[in-house]
Amino acid sequence: MAVEGAVLAYLPWIVLVAVVVLLLVAWAVNVRKVRPNQVLVISGRTSIVREPDGRTRKVGYRLQVGGSTFVLPFVETVDVLPLEVFSISVRCPEVLTAQGVMISAEAFGQVKVASDEALLHRAVENFLSKGSSGITSVAQEVLEGHMRAALGTMTVEQIYTERDVFAARVRKAAGEDFTRLGLELIAFSLKDIADAQGYLAALGARRIAEVKRDATLAQAETERDSAIQAAEYRKDGDIARLAAELALAEATRDFEARRAEFQATVNVKRAQADISYDLERAKLSEALKRQEYQVRLVEKELAARVEEQEIVRRERELEATVKRPAEAMHYQAKLEAETEAYRKELDAKGKAAGIKLLGASEAEAVAAKGKAEAEAMRAKAGAWKEYTDAALAELVIKQLPELARAVSEPLSKVEKIIMVGDADGAAKLTGQVAKVIAQLPTVVESLTGLKLEDLLKRRKKEPEEKK
Repeated sequence: MAVEGAVLAYLPWIVLVAVVVLLLVAWAVNVRKVRPNQVLVISGRTSIVREPDGRTRKVGYRLQVGGSTFVLPFVETVDVLPLEVFSISVRCPEVLTAQGVMISAEAFGQVKVASDEALLHRAVENFLSKGSSGITSVAQEVLEGHMRAALGTMTVEQIYTERDVFAARVRKAAGEDFTRLGLELIAFSLKDIADAQGYLAALGARRIAEVKRDATLAQAETERDSAIQAAEYRKDGDIARLAAELALAEATRDFEARRAEFQATVNVKRAQADISYDLERAKLSEALKRQEYQVRLVEKELAARVEEQEIVRRERELEATVKRPAEAMHYQAKLEAETEAYRKELDAKGKAAGIKLLGASEAEAVAAKGKAEAEAMRAKAGAWKEYTDAALAELVIKQLPELARAVSEPLSKVEKIIMVGDADGAAKLTGQVAKVIAQLPTVVESLTGLKLEDLLKRRKKEPEEKK
């Protein structure tokens, strides 16, 4: 009882769910999907159609192009019309042209159901029961008729050479019929034409002859034009070559002229450089000669001074060795004589005055004084003799800076010295001056006989010996 009560409680819901499921199944079964290349014709309910001229009319069907739509069961029926493109072949055997020539023609066309809604309704009404075969058959018959009409209005030559014009005439003539049928001519072209009488072959032979003639004439004209053009090209080439040679000659002339100018400028600069070099060399030679003259002059002055010093040295030596000793001896002798005379005088006076002892003492004092003066003279003479070499050496040494200054003084008066050739010319010049100064002790030794080196060593040793 409890289960039955529960079922009865849920029964409305179960019925509702079942109804919903049935409705969904029914909807799913009656929903029709349409491909893009199909039109679904649903009959059973009315709809309004608008014609291209603006008029409207009521029909008992509706159209669905692509997508999906719900079809009422038991009320509406469904048919399908394809929207694809159909290729058709049109043959027209034994057709008379405008010239009365019997020819055969073959063409191809592409036809489909029009996409415009009004034209689509026409196509549905005309071809729904016939299908694609009916569309191609009707389109083929329409195109064949219009193709025959177009062939009768044109010559064989026009048909053969102006195929685009022929195809345009056929499309224009068949366009109105296709519109009324609800079809659309996508493309149309003439494939081939032929005849049984040999008209096209004769036309081709004549044309071939004409083409050969034209080709021969064209070849002759081409060869003539080629010869003329070649002559023109050769003339232009010769003119261009001569112009190029003339330009090259002018450029060579200008180059040689400029090079001659440059060479002349270089020669002038080189001559100026040579003159400047000779002038600087002459100045340097003159400066060197002046320096040599100064050195010789210094040597002569030094020699003269040395000679003077030698004379003074000899006079002093003579005075110290001969004159001073002689004067000392003479003075000593004189003093001894005077002492003896004075002693004798004192003796005489002592004898006379009785004071002999006192006189002897004074005489001895005078004699002692004379001897002391004589010894002083001898010492002085010896000192003069010993002092001669040292004094002369000192005099020479004092004159050495003057000699060095005299040697280098010409260089101080030279404003500018230009060295030519060796890069060490300045060092050589100062080296030569140093060599001249270094030779002064040798010159002094050759003139005076004094060795400055020995004198310097001797003077260095004297303080050490005294210590």
